[in-house]
Amino acid sequence: MSDYTGADEEKAEITETTASVDESDPDAKFGGREARLALERKLLWKIDLRILGVLVPIYILNYVDRNNAGAARLRGFETDLHLKGQEFATLLSILYVGYIIMQIPSNMFLNYIGKPSLYLPGCMAVWGMISCLTGITNNFVGALLTRFFLGFVEAAFFPGALFLLSKWYKREEIGRRTAILYCGNLISNAFGSLMASGILSGMQGTLGHAAWRWLFYIEGSLTVFVAICAMFILPDFPTTTKWLTPSERTLAVQRMKEDAGVGDQGETEVGGQSSGLVQALSDWRVWWMSLAMTAQVVSLSFNAYFPTLSATLGFNDTVTLLLCAPPFAFASLAAFFLSRHSDQTKERFWHVASSFGLGIVGFIIAIGTMNTAARYVSLFLMAQSYAGFVVVYAWISNSFPRPPSKRAVALALMNAFSQLGNVAGSYVFPTMWGPTYRNSYGICIACAGVGIIMCWVFKMSLTRLNEKMEREEKEKGITEEGFRYIV
Repeated sequence: MSDYTGADEEKAEITETTASVDESDPDAKFGGREARLALERKLLWKIDLRILGVLVPIYILNYVDRNNAGAARLRGFETDLHLKGQEFATLLSILYVGYIIMQIPSNMFLNYIGKPSLYLPGCMAVWGMISCLTGITNNFVGALLTRFFLGFVEAAFFPGALFLLSKWYKREEIGRRTAILYCGNLISNAFGSLMASGILSGMQGTLGHAAWRWLFYIEGSLTVFVAICAMFILPDFPTTTKWLTPSERTLAVQRMKEDAGVGDQGETEVGGQSSGLVQALSDWRVWWMSLAMTAQVVSLSFNAYFPTLSATLGFNDTVTLLLCAPPFAFASLAAFFLSRHSDQTKERFWHVASSFGLGIVGFIIAIGTMNTAARYVSLFLMAQSYAGFVVVYAWISNSFPRPPSKRAVALALMNAFSQLGNVAGSYVFPTMWGPTYRNSYGICIACAGVGIIMCWVFKMSLTRLNEKMEREEKEKGITEEGFRYIV
C-alpha cells in the first residue's frame, strides 16, 4: 500500500546513505556487485507487479470506455439518439478535444504532487462514472457532452502512466514495459469486443433498457471498481513510495541517476515546472515527433471503426464483434515481441518502419479485393501496426531523459498533439465510402508513409547528437562511454 507522508525525510535519508559510502564503488552500499544485481532483480519484480499489474487493467478499461460507442453503433445507438450525417463521427472526435486540452496540465500537476497512486485511479473513477452517464443520454447534445468530459478526464492516464514508467525504469528496460502497457490498448479491442458481444446479444430489453445502454452501465461500473482497488496498489515515485525497503529505495534512485548521469528528484517546485514547460516547448524534436505521431495516429484511425470494417466481411452482428478479437490479440503479441527485440538490440527506427510497412501492405490488400479471407488477413496486418507505435512511445520516453519536468511536459505534449490525428481520423471512414473504403485506406497509406519518413529524420538527428557526444568524450580523454540516445 502507498503511504503519503515524509518525502523530505526520505530524500534526506537517501542523501545521507549515498554520501557515507565510497563513490568510486557505487555498488558498495548494496554489498557488492552480485548483491546489487540480486537486489535489482527483486526490485524490478516488485515494481513490475505493482505498476504493470495495475496500469494494464486500467488501460484496458480506458480504451473499452472510449471505444464502446463503435460497438453500440451496431445495436441501435445512432437510431435511439436520432443521429444523422456526421454526428456519430463528431461524437468520436469530440472526446479527443477534451483529451488534448488536459494532457499537459495533467502531467505537470502529477509531477508537482508526486502522488500517481491517488491521482490516476481518482481520474479513472470519474471517467467510469461519466461512461455510465452516456447510457442515460437521449439525444446528440447529451452524448456530445458526456463524450467531451470523458476525454477531458481520461487525458490524465496515458501520459501519466508513461511518466510514471520513466521514473522507475532505465532506457533499456522501458521499451518492454511500454509494450506491456500498450498491450492494454490492444487487448481492450479484443476484450471489449467479446464483452460487447455478450452484453449486446443478451441484455436487450432488460429492465426496459436497450442493450447498448447496458453496455455503458456495466463497463463504466467495472471501471469505478477497478479504480478503487488501484488506489491501494499503485506506487508513487521512488523517493515517496513507502513500501520499499531503504536499500531498495536507494537503489531505485541510483538506477535512474546512473541511467542519465543526473538525479531525478527535486523538481516539484513551481519554478521547476515552468522551466520544464519552456524547455519542452522550445525543443524542435518534441514538435517534430508530435507531428510524426499525429500522422501515425491518422493511419491507425481504423481502430475506432474496426467493428464497421469487420462487418464488411458479411457476417451477423455477434460474429462481427467476435471477429474483431483475433487481429488485436495478434497485435498484442506482435507489440510485445517487437518491443522486446527493440530493447535487446537497442534499435528503434527499423522496428517502427517494418511494422508500419506491414500495415501499408494490409491497406493495399483491402483496397485491392473484397475477398473475405484476404480482407480478414488485411485486418491482422493493419492491427499489428500498433506494434510500431508502441516502439515510438518507448523511443520518445527515453529520448528526453532529463530534467523530469521537461520529460513530463514533452511526453504529454507529444501524446496530446498526436490526438489531433484521432480528431481527423474520426472522419476518415464515412459510410459513403463503404463497403470498400478505398479512399479511407489510401489516406492511411499516405499518413503511415509520412510517419516513417519523419521518424527517419528524428533518427538522423539523434545519431548526430550521439556523434557529437562521442567527439567531446575523445577530446576530454574519457574512455568510458557515457549517455547515448537509442536510435
